[in-house]
Amino acid sequence: MEEIDRRIVTLLARDGRMSFTDLARETGLSVSAVHQRVRRLEKRGVVRGYAAIIDLDAVGLSLTAFVSIKPIDPAAPDDAPERLAHLAAIEACHSVAGDESYILKVRVASPVALEDLLQQIRASANVSTRTTVVLSTPYEHRAPEVINDGTEPDPSLSPDRDQAP
Repeated sequence: MEEIDRRIVTLLARDGRMSFTDLARETGLSVSAVHQRVRRLEKRGVVRGYAAIIDLDAVGLSLTAFVSIKPIDPAAPDDAPERLAHLAAIEACHSVAGDESYILKVRVASPVALEDLLQQIRASANVSTRTTVVLSTPYEHRAPEVINDGTEPDPSLSPDRDQAP
């Protein structure tokens, strides 16, 4: 990925509603060039969508927890994500290394709702659970800085072409 595309992706990750005019100003490109690059990034699947960040307290989902799960029967098929996909309170499902198979990020209204959700998780996927309740979240939804992944030369390491040999 070109460095200018990395810059555009980083800017959009920080503010998905940034206008093409603002992106152009930040990157030094024309508005039409930025528009073309963003559309190309969308078409390639680099930019997969844009989302609103919701105040979860305001919508009644003030309790966040991480639920580690592992199958009760280790020989059972590894299909917990599919078995749990219908539970809307599960925001994310991460496959992990270690004792547990997956860590789920869940959002619910109350401890009673969490207890009910844990019962549903256990029954739906035939798993045991270990739960960590979040007390506070100093930061979340941080935009990554998209850096050169090493597959392309880093322009900052290139010799200055204007220098005499």
